[in-house]
Amino acid sequence: MFQDRTDAALQLTKTLRKYEGDEVVVLAIPRGGLPLGNIIAKNLVAPLDVVLTKKIGHPHNREYAIGAVSLQDVVLSDAFGVTKSYIEEETERIRDKLRTRHRQYYKNRQSEDLKDKTILIIDDGIATGNTLLVTIEMVRRQKPKKIVVAVPVAPRETIQKLKDNPQVDEVICLLTPPNFHAVGQFYQKFEQISDQEAIRLLQECQNTNVQQEQ
Repeated sequence: MFQDRTDAALQLTKTLRKYEGDEVVVLAIPRGGLPLGNIIAKNLVAPLDVVLTKKIGHPHNREYAIGAVSLQDVVLSDAFGVTKSYIEEETERIRDKLRTRHRQYYKNRQSEDLKDKTILIIDDGIATGNTLLVTIEMVRRQKPKKIVVAVPVAPRETIQKLKDNPQVDEVICLLTPPNFHAVGQFYQKFEQISDQEAIRLLQECQNTNVQQEQ
């Protein structure tokens, strides 16, 4: 059990110290991963960026991911029997949302170059991992040196799924409880993160890194 996202981030940071001094980019999954990513990036003196992807839900069960969409890519993982028109409509609907979020998050900054970098993908927890696996495939297309997934909590089967994936170089998870229902059950305080707070965290980390470079 974690007190809050700050507590989880500080505990995760201890396991990620070995990457201090490497060419690292911390990639947070918005929005819940940003408070953790902010703390980890500042401790490792690394740039913080976000993964702008959203899952495509199955037409009969929107919570079940059949793929994911970014501004550049669409990756389908389990879309058998789903019509092409549904996928195209969902892709455009999701991209509209991603474009809005991109304008908000990147108003005064550029996205980080991931090529030949060690990428630390950070979230406040993982449930099934299906959307994350598709996101990882998109990140891999940018030719990073290494992809590390680091989270405070996830089900054992999800962590095993990530470890078995050849696109993931390392998986770090602090808790793998047997009775997992939702990420929030393992936090004493688990508040929603607004877009405004997410933007503030990105800007704060960017300012900190600039000051440390001077």
